[in-house]
Amino acid sequence: MQPHITISSLDAERLEALFGTARPGDAASRALLDELARADIRAPQDMPPDVVTMNSTVRFEIEGSREQRCLTLAYPRDMPQLEDGISVLTPVGSALLGLSVGDSISWPRPDGQLVQVRLLEVLYQPERAGEYFR
Repeated sequence: MQPHITISSLDAERLEALFGTARPGDAASRALLDELARADIRAPQDMPPDVVTMNSTVRFEIEGSREQRCLTLAYPRDMPQLEDGISVLTPVGSALLGLSVGDSISWPRPDGQLVQVRLLEVLYQPERAGEYFR
């Protein structure tokens, strides 16, 4: 069972526009579209402060590895400017979008095996910082 996810209307609009440039049949795009279809969409001003939105910096772990990472969820075009970025079109990036602190989600790796991602902390969220139109 997948956890409940919440996505801002601004992020949803931008991600849907991104699909127009994605390769047809791209697995990452399909997975992200599935996530958007089941998401609770809210105005940026109404986003809970513990939810991962685009451009959020988060701390998470891939369960079983005990390895924690701090990364910023980004659009593919923004990746060259970020040292700590993870594209929303990667399996882990798609898995993180819309999660709340404490949530875990199973997500397929490129080799098809499932990995369990658990959100530990949202260190920075644009909406929480009052950046509603980034």
